[in-house]
Amino acid sequence: MTNISHTQQSRLLRWKDVQPRVGICRSQAHAMIQEGTFPASVKLGARASAWVESEINDWIESRINASRRQGGAA
Repeated sequence: MTNISHTQQSRLLRWKDVQPRVGICRSQAHAMIQEGTFPASVKLGARASAWVESEINDWIESRINASRRQGGAA
């Protein structure tokens, strides 16, 4: 079961759409997924994955908030 409300539209994004938003490379994203610090992908098939758009947006927002709390330091 997912935590996304029914009123919020869910969209799946492929890596080519995620990467420009998050500014990290695919290998870094996969390392961060293993660490639990980046949203996990959703398997679409044997060789295809995607990310839930709202989870990516939440991750971006959390990075912005963390940066602001640290006084702008990354």
